[in-house]
Amino acid sequence: MFDAFLVVFHLDNLLLLLAGTAVGIVVGAIPGLTATMLIALTLPMTFHMEAVNAVTLLIGEYVGGISGGLITAILLRMPGTPSSITTTFDGYPMAQTGRAERALALGIMASVAGGIISWGFLAGMSPTLAHFALQFGPWEYFTLVLMALFMLAALASGSLVKGLLAAAIGMAFSLPGVDSSLGSARLTFGSDTLLSGFGLLPVLIGVFAISQILREAAEPKKEKGKARLPDRKLPVHWSDAKVHGMNMLRSSVLGTWIGLLPGIGGNVAALVAYSTTRQLSKEKEKFGTGHEPGVVASESANNAAIGGALIPLITMGIPGSVTEAILIGALTIHNLQPGPLLFQNSPEIAYGVIAAYAVANVMMLILMWGTVRYIAMIAQIPRAGLLGAILVFCVIGSYAVNNSFSDVWIMMAFGLVGLGLELAKVPLGPFVIGFVLSPIAEEQLRASLMMSDGDVWAILHRPYALFFLAIAVLTLFYPMIIDLLGRRGGKTESANV
Repeated sequence: MFDAFLVVFHLDNLLLLLAGTAVGIVVGAIPGLTATMLIALTLPMTFHMEAVNAVTLLIGEYVGGISGGLITAILLRMPGTPSSITTTFDGYPMAQTGRAERALALGIMASVAGGIISWGFLAGMSPTLAHFALQFGPWEYFTLVLMALFMLAALASGSLVKGLLAAAIGMAFSLPGVDSSLGSARLTFGSDTLLSGFGLLPVLIGVFAISQILREAAEPKKEKGKARLPDRKLPVHWSDAKVHGMNMLRSSVLGTWIGLLPGIGGNVAALVAYSTTRQLSKEKEKFGTGHEPGVVASESANNAAIGGALIPLITMGIPGSVTEAILIGALTIHNLQPGPLLFQNSPEIAYGVIAAYAVANVMMLILMWGTVRYIAMIAQIPRAGLLGAILVFCVIGSYAVNNSFSDVWIMMAFGLVGLGLELAKVPLGPFVIGFVLSPIAEEQLRASLMMSDGDVWAILHRPYALFFLAIAVLTLFYPMIIDLLGRRGGKTESANV
């Protein structure tokens, strides 16, 4: 391990890591451009690099891209990456009430904490955690996703019904395309464009960015709150570590654990951590209104998910997300096979990934702490010019995914959907996360039923699945139980009086 750090601190690797982290932060802060897209576009440049150089550059872009998403998520309610969706719930309200610099400071602090804590698991417990994940089958994955979907009710800032309605609408929009099990088209209405379904990136950009642009365009004379960052250090103190320390630790562990489950991702990690923090809080009503623990939980978890996702990548060769799949491609073009033999045949690569991840988090802290106020100056640009530039990036980002202008039209359509949901006071977070989780839930449920020959009761023999299912049911009925107990308590007090 020590030798791996020495390799990373070679001047060429250090410069590549610095450049990758810096570019990742900027790209992550631009709605419509993601870390996954950046790594995919950079991959051809690594063909003629040394394997260690290539991995170092890509890891830097990964860490910077996920972390940079918090900037516009907080300032503009336009998450730069899908992992930052949950950050908008409390980060943007904080910015609107003049606490943008505080939200940014907490977000950066939580991002670094999440990265360092997950690095500890990555470096010291990779084989153990990877072995634990190997015990999970389709039932476990399905109930885990079901638990996350039920937690959407807790995220809804309005009523429980509206939160579940938003999730159901999001799940419905995930259905068009080719049925992965049967191989037949469904709900495409004869359109070849819909055979691939609605892409996540166009949907995300449309619902969050385009809907916001449409709202701004419809109210040109309305004064909008701006995030004005004073010309001073971001307000964070040692006492914050005591106040938010347990939240950061818990959310980072959750993020790491969820991140190592293939196909789940940082957006689910942030959702689960946010929901857990809210359920454990004594001030549940403050979440969604600009509550600091919400920002801390989200950013700790989504950054910790990176380290968690790297665990199955280097120990089993299993990608935890699309980004890890691209990283596997980067290793493959250098004739390297991720998995247990990577530690034996190419230890400099295996431990190089671990070392690069640790150093990238430190670089991310330095870069964001020193430059976030300058990057945040986009909030000071006149709204018309800023929204115009964002619209251009949105179009480019949607088009670049598949080089198809159909994705641009999809993006615009979901902009109208997002605007309609907001006007109806239906929360956007559950809608998007329901859209993301629905295909995973369907795939795992079908796999589960195929394994058990259609026997639903086979879940009774899966203790982890039962545990997730119990949490899901408890989460769904928890508000009702608390309300019922409160009413009984009120009646008892009245009777005593």
